[in-house]
Amino acid sequence: MKTKRIFLIVLDSVGIGEMPDAHLYGDEGSNTLRACYTQKHFSVPELKKSGLFNIDGIDYDDGAVSPDGAYGRLAEASAGKDTTTGHWEIAGIVSENPFPTYPYGFPDEILRKFSEVTGRGVLCNKPYSGTKVIEDYGREHLETGKLIVYTSADSVFQIAAHEDKVPLSELYECCEKAREILKGEHAVGRVIARPFTGEYPHFRRTPNRHDYSLLPPSDTVIDVLAKKGLDVIPIGKIYDIFAGKGFPKSHPTKSNADGMRMTSEYQKKDFTGLCFTNLVDFDMLYGHRNDAAGYAEALMEFDGWLTDFKKNMRHGDVLFITADHGCDPTTESTDHSREYVPVLIYGEGIRNVNLGTRSTFADIGKTIADFFDAECKISGRSFKNEITGE
Repeated sequence: MKTKRIFLIVLDSVGIGEMPDAHLYGDEGSNTLRACYTQKHFSVPELKKSGLFNIDGIDYDDGAVSPDGAYGRLAEASAGKDTTTGHWEIAGIVSENPFPTYPYGFPDEILRKFSEVTGRGVLCNKPYSGTKVIEDYGREHLETGKLIVYTSADSVFQIAAHEDKVPLSELYECCEKAREILKGEHAVGRVIARPFTGEYPHFRRTPNRHDYSLLPPSDTVIDVLAKKGLDVIPIGKIYDIFAGKGFPKSHPTKSNADGMRMTSEYQKKDFTGLCFTNLVDFDMLYGHRNDAAGYAEALMEFDGWLTDFKKNMRHGDVLFITADHGCDPTTESTDHSREYVPVLIYGEGIRNVNLGTRSTFADIGKTIADFFDAECKISGRSFKNEITGE
């Protein structure tokens, strides 16, 4: 079978159990999928049929008698557990050194430069919950015009501002200026605009978030396919995660529902290449807020959408479903967790085969390149022949 289209969907933060080195990250016992599974009325029949609960290490469900595709789990070879690292590795870059993190806030020289170029002062400068930080600093921000700068356990420089006090265009410009400052030893994985609205104490974040990532240090499967003349379509925050490298155009989304809708729209279109989707609500709305019930509900909504998507797949289509890290909503932490991630592959000619435990997320990127007969030097080992029997 000649592959024409590949759909790669990242369920942001849907990890499936702690990795052997999880203790080095303070993530012992984390298991995002199991946390959802234990929620009342949880049911994901389409994901189960796809082999999700047949994956090695999952012992709390009997799994499907005969999954309709290939399945396995992937270990993260990179150092870290953040969005950028995970997505880059999926696409073929293994990061040997972790991005810098700031458990005690950013150094004075960084904030001084930031204030100089933006003309605004800074509030907070601590690791903080995104919803709690606007609750605690939002009123002072409105009174002073100072920007709320905060971080987390991940390598992020986050800037929160009220849309009525700091117009979105200015907030985005402040993020661009921060991205210019944060280089070298302070090259964080992402600078993130976090706009919010409302009146104290009822502030709420808006969907106008925007991420400013580092430029990938080398080519990924995206570049490989683009150079071969194939289409590469980013849906959600994919374009931002790769700083646009290899993509001709951005397709941002407002929610999981929006991302699923847009992916379905591209399923109806004629293209040849890769449609790469990130569904961020799992992580942003539920994992980081320790909302296990909401997380489980979001997975069930995806499962319902997946049923129709699989039915509408065409000859020459292949679907990959994976994740980029964990974010267990039932642990004390509200941060990402160092977990294995699933990989499910479905399509005409894809065999029911257990891929076991793979040593890197990069095997996905290498396999996708292999499907399109694209020679490349990205990291990873293709499992195309294992799932097609060729």
